[in-house]
Amino acid sequence: MDEVLTLLEKDGRLTAKQIASALGREEKDIQAAIAKYEEEGTILKYTALIDHDQIDEETVTAMIELKISPQGGDGYDRIARRIYQYDEVESLYLMTGTYDLLVTMNAKTMKDAAQFVYAHLATIEGVAATATHFIMKKYKEKNCVFAKEPEQEERLKFI
Repeated sequence: MDEVLTLLEKDGRLTAKQIASALGREEKDIQAAIAKYEEEGTILKYTALIDHDQIDEETVTAMIELKISPQGGDGYDRIARRIYQYDEVESLYLMTGTYDLLVTMNAKTMKDAAQFVYAHLATIEGVAATATHFIMKKYKEKNCVFAKEPEQEERLKFI
């Protein structure tokens, strides 16, 4: 992957000037590269990673596995298009294993997430089964550690 993309993926707030300095390149070249990546759709969006435990907003993150019985040649894609149109759906992946699709969503309560599953996802033609998992605590996401612990002193035992 291009070094510009690598740096932006780690920190989307970096300026073209900062990236140019880090890479020993001209700022105008970095600006042109970023503009090209945005235009061609390589860079899709800039976003912030929020620790919801730090604000007064109760949310729950649900990971919902869907087992699909695809019909026709585009069964997975057709069902995925229907699912990702819901505002509640944060991410959607086709995956290997026991289940075919993985949906991640944020909701105010577990009940709200469960209601979304049985009212919207489980009723889609081709969805054979669902399994919902709730995130109890986030330790690390997108290479960002949520709760940084003070470094522990390493102790050696001498026998």
